[in-house]
Amino acid sequence: MKTDLDSIISENLKQEIERSGKRKKDIAEAIGVSCPTISQYCSGRAQPTLATLSRLCAFLDCSADDILNIK
Repeated sequence: MKTDLDSIISENLKQEIERSGKRKKDIAEAIGVSCPTISQYCSGRAQPTLATLSRLCAFLDCSADDILNIK
């Protein structure tokens, strides 16, 4: 079941990916997941684990606070 937080995370992740200019394929390879998994994160069908979120943020050069909408 998709929650409001799931929607926020997926939307923020999409924005950070767009901002980075990196391809989902390159991101997936760099952090050790499949390209469809990145797509699932962006659509809200799945959420990254904390370890994966950490790798995503490092690769995208963004803060987890930005993705999780923590002010």
